[in-house]
Amino acid sequence: MPQMFRQGRFWVQLCVVVALIAFAGLLINNITVNLIRTGLGLDFGWLWRPAGFALAETALPYAPTDSYAWALTVGWLNSIKVILMGLLLATTLGVAAGAARSSRNRLLRSLSGGYVALIRQVPLLLQLLFWYFVAFLGLPDTPVGGLIHFSNQGIRLLGLNLSVEFCSVLTGLVVFTGASIAEIVRGGINAVSRGQWEAFRSLGLSEGLGLRRIVLPQALPAILPALTSQYLNLAKNSTLAIAVGYADLYAVSDTTITQTGRAIEGFLLLLLSFLLLNLILSGGMALMNRVVLGRLQRSR
Repeated sequence: MPQMFRQGRFWVQLCVVVALIAFAGLLINNITVNLIRTGLGLDFGWLWRPAGFALAETALPYAPTDSYAWALTVGWLNSIKVILMGLLLATTLGVAAGAARSSRNRLLRSLSGGYVALIRQVPLLLQLLFWYFVAFLGLPDTPVGGLIHFSNQGIRLLGLNLSVEFCSVLTGLVVFTGASIAEIVRGGINAVSRGQWEAFRSLGLSEGLGLRRIVLPQALPAILPALTSQYLNLAKNSTLAIAVGYADLYAVSDTTITQTGRAIEGFLLLLLSFLLLNLILSGGMALMNRVVLGRLQRSR
């Protein structure tokens, strides 16, 4: 009976693989046929032609006379910038809010619970538009000491100029993703036995110190797998930056496709770029998960 079960499972898997290969082949054939019919063919030579459009925000020097390839590279760097900063800040906010939801302080629990409940009910696109049109475009010209300067043109921080578009996208992604991370952290903390809480309290450790040193390290195996999904969601959700005019990879690709008419090549480059980014994020989180599990097993 076990042998028959294994053979049946093998044939099912084989059929699934064959079906996927056939589907991929059919898709590629249809794309090729349509390209031949339109007389376009698959061509990437347009990447080296002058882009002819300006970008409002660039991480590296860029001019409209530069190539489409360089414009896409600058857009990719803009995406990387907002994604990496978003991951760092959203994790910080999510951990703080998740820990507050497990606090003994009723005010902290209520505030963090209200934040999570509100933010998770409102679509991210609406939140981005709110931060752009209401929050940042409505900022008064306000210097704070000699280090920070707020205005409706952006925020100048220690000589670093942050545009309104970048601030809106970053804030929206951080606040939205932070709410989901808070729930993941809360669930991970609740998965740790109450005996661990009682143990550090009996030693006279404060709530904050016990949480950081005792509870959170034990909660990490339950937190990290779900955290990976939120990191990937943040990276994908960053494409909504086009709604507020931030020149990320998706926005630059959209303009490029409109001007060149090379939709298939443009979307192929876009898909491969985000696939690479998501594979890097997934691989990094998988490595971190193995390291954490290894340390916990050694400590036992």
